Amino acid sequence: MRSPDEPVLSAVAPPLSITKRFIFAAASTPLADPMAPSTADSSPSLTPDPPPPPNLSSAYAPSTSPSTPPATFGGFAFFSPASYLYNHVCRRLCRTVNAIVVSASAINDAACRSDGTVNRRLVSLLDARSSASAKPVLGIRTVDVPVDTSRDVWFRLFIPCSDSAGLKIPVIVYFHGGGFAFFSPASYLYNHVHVCRRLCRTVNAIVVSVNYRLAPEHRYPAPYEDGVDVLRLLDRGGLLYADPLAADLADLSRCFLVGDSAGANICHHVARRWAAGAGSGWKRLRLAGMVLIQPYFGGEERTEAEVRLAGAPLVTVERTDWLWRAFLPEGADRDHEASNVFGSRATGELEEALPAALVVVGGFDPLQDWQRRYYEGLKARGKEARLVEYPEAFHGFFAFPDPKQSAVFMEEVRSFIEGHRPSKENTGGC
Repeated sequence: MRSPDEPVLSAVAPPLSITKRFIFAAASTPLADPMAPSTADSSPSLTPDPPPPPNLSSAYAPSTSPSTPPATFGGFAFFSPASYLYNHVCRRLCRTVNAIVVSASAINDAACRSDGTVNRRLVSLLDARSSASAKPVLGIRTVDVPVDTSRDVWFRLFIPCSDSAGLKIPVIVYFHGGGFAFFSPASYLYNHVHVCRRLCRTVNAIVVSVNYRLAPEHRYPAPYEDGVDVLRLLDRGGLLYADPLAADLADLSRCFLVGDSAGANICHHVARRWAAGAGSGWKRLRLAGMVLIQPYFGGEERTEAEVRLAGAPLVTVERTDWLWRAFLPEGADRDHEASNVFGSRATGELEEALPAALVVVGGFDPLQDWQRRYYEGLKARGKEARLVEYPEAFHGFFAFPDPKQSAVFMEEVRSFIEGHRPSKENTGGC
């Protein structure tokens, strides 16, 4: 049901149609070849503490004009175009990407109702989706595979094409972001050129993009359970029935979990569940590593970055607080072990078989302190982990067509996966 303070659909319909045009315009923007060298200095930083943005104190306020209150949508205040942080980040983006960021933030706020539900009809107007295609697009074909139709759990296969056949390539199980509440493998940014298809081409791997149940309709631990069920289907030989050619190509002994934001959180929890039974519970599938892209972790504490970057694009404490309330068990707070994985309430030691991790952090991501703590927690517990930082990246930077850092990032993922498999170059086939 619609809450009393929610804007009526007719009041926001005109901007939504404009936003949808922005999305398709961005999706059609030609991407630079990710294998090509970049002329810009966009290399990631491997130092533990990237330099913070200039400390301009009040410049981070939502607005520099006292006569202009911050715009509100759906009951939340979001950053003003007059703020320093907004301008510092968005001036690096093309106008199309900038428009998508602003529009997506506003409509996300409008869709998150004050009664804790999501206006799915409103979300559907923004979330443009694409169907699977048996005909290769950019050298990659896609197939949708059901896992449990009663729960609407399925995955989209991304299969690279090549003249060579018979050689095995790694498998990437991908969990999309969206605060546990938004998006799917069919969402245009994940399905088309910007994420899964690009990852498939750059790494030369089969990508299994998981459609898991969304909050608040399905709370913790629903997406973790769905992720494990996908791994079990693969372990039982489910690819053979879904797509025999993909099954011939897939090397399940070199399986990697990759996810962004909430999807990276899911990677951690699914990997732990796999590792708990790695000795006897799995026949074919072995996790060789996991890539956590700006993982969505949190806690009751307000970290320095959450305060300092209060005006950052897409992610604010108001939005993350709402999403945690929608996902965590009723009555739980953000120190629940699903969000604060190494907090005081976390129980048990990490499993011995937990795979190596690549943790990606952005310098303009308010969640960066939690992400570094996660990396430090892995290292403190004797796990193999690598931290890569992009000092000028905002949350979700890699999914947009314009920032050159996203191409560098894709190469970083490829390097990590290559480093955790035999060095022999494998190729796929259609």
